[in-house]
Amino acid sequence: MTENNPKNEEKRSLNFIEEIIEEDIRTGKNNSRVHTRFPPEPNGYLHIGHAKSICLNFGLGKKYNGKTNLRFDDTNPVKEDIEYVDSIMEDVRWLGFDWEDRLFYASDYFEQLYEYALILIRKGKAFVCDMSAEEIAETRGAPTRPGTESPYRNRTVEENLELFTKMRAGVFPDGSKVLRAKIGMNSPNMHMRDPVLYRIIHATHHRTGDKWCIYPMYDFAHGQSDSIERITHSICTLEFEVHRPLYDWFIKEIGIYAPRQIEFARLNLSYTVMSKRKLLELVKEGYVSGWDDPRMPTICGLRRRGYTPESIRNFADIIGVAKRDNVIDVSLLEFCVREDLNKRADRRMAVLNPLKVIIDNYPDGPGEEMEAINNPEDETKGKRKIPFSRELFIEQEDFMEDPPAKFFRLAPGREVRLKYAYIVRCENFIKDSETGKITEVHCTYDPMTKSGMPNSSRKVKGTLHWVSAQYAIRAEVRLYERLFNKENPDDMPEGQSYKDCINPESLHLVNGFIEPAAENSQVLDKYQFERIGYFSVDKDSSPQNLIFNRVVSLKDSWTKMEKVK
Repeated sequence: MTENNPKNEEKRSLNFIEEIIEEDIRTGKNNSRVHTRFPPEPNGYLHIGHAKSICLNFGLGKKYNGKTNLRFDDTNPVKEDIEYVDSIMEDVRWLGFDWEDRLFYASDYFEQLYEYALILIRKGKAFVCDMSAEEIAETRGAPTRPGTESPYRNRTVEENLELFTKMRAGVFPDGSKVLRAKIGMNSPNMHMRDPVLYRIIHATHHRTGDKWCIYPMYDFAHGQSDSIERITHSICTLEFEVHRPLYDWFIKEIGIYAPRQIEFARLNLSYTVMSKRKLLELVKEGYVSGWDDPRMPTICGLRRRGYTPESIRNFADIIGVAKRDNVIDVSLLEFCVREDLNKRADRRMAVLNPLKVIIDNYPDGPGEEMEAINNPEDETKGKRKIPFSRELFIEQEDFMEDPPAKFFRLAPGREVRLKYAYIVRCENFIKDSETGKITEVHCTYDPMTKSGMPNSSRKVKGTLHWVSAQYAIRAEVRLYERLFNKENPDDMPEGQSYKDCINPESLHLVNGFIEPAAENSQVLDKYQFERIGYFSVDKDSSPQNLIFNRVVSLKDSWTKMEKVK
């Protein structure tokens, strides 16, 4: 594992997968080749857990001067779609990885996989079974209780070959027959109990059209596809550990090249669900606006919200590769985003809950321009001009009529500095006679406290951000919080589901004011709104209707770094 402190610049030790690879290189295994792959199923959008796998597989290929394939394991035409293929390729590219000319599909190998199935049949290691899916499940038994053999298990090789050929020719309807491996029904590993290899699906495939009406099961296609591509290190998440004996059995019985499968712990993130089924439910049932809703853990959702590929890659590096499942605090991901945006995001001033301030002794007219730094972390970003005028907006929360002792913002008789501008003093305020809400604050300013003036170094305890009421531009600002208010939404009391802990306050829409330097912002431009947080321009934004998404707050709430193991 990597060192827990992300600011630690010492070289990290090798993770257990890197140790295996380096030993294979040292001993000359596979001629010291390193060839990995990222093999998604095109039946949904990728999420942050897949991002970890992408970073791992492509990162290992790059580190060891090897190769990494992008392969779509497209074995189920009912659930797959070209929409998912396109989105996955976009996600991989956005994360900063390139599969070059190594784009493959399991469907590329359908003919070869069919031939592999024929080998098993001829060896007496596979048979055509007429049992339904429900009957197969009922006779499979339990880990502590053996299953029951199919009554069709002892068909002759000739009969199985004839039936399998007819299955391919489309003679039989969906669900009427399957091809099963002939291994045994006593193994404590349920995946080894005469598993299904092929099923009949009369559906159009997004690549092969109607050429096939039988499709290999994922377990039959996955390992053999790795073998065909000569993958050296087949890196999978821990749930595939129990599948490995079956993959090894296929490789041995067919007699083909054997990749080495290595399992690692999948990413589990607090306050998040990762199940494709649950994410699909959130979309279909209207809890979110779509797969790219900024509250979703999908890569497209994170991208739309304003996360950067660099921050996600850094997150993947920090959490490292483990052998046991654990839950990573989502605050660590937010920390990585905040650290990255602090370096790259230009600063702007914005007021989201405006309160008008009138500087009574400031002259009417066009006002003046104040000079401000674009990014104190990057001198090359230069400076900008911010218009200042007699009437300004500050945040409602930055003024109190009767403040407590440690309130250092604006209050009657108190002074504050307006950032990049003057020190002002509150002289009085105006309330709405019906609601009692404060509508205006009247101040005076000290003209000698501007930068470069004699009293510019005069100290006051509070500094406020502001925008000119005369020049500021309006914008819709979407304040996102976590979608779930329970740390583990998958662990709910009996009778409740993960939907019962959806956070009703996960989105607030406000209409704010922003300094005019943000007027020509482009989609996905990122800013730090000073004293508020990091924001990104939403894809629905336009010059006539600026829309900003809050990416993360300024506050670093990640206080559990020591728990990352």
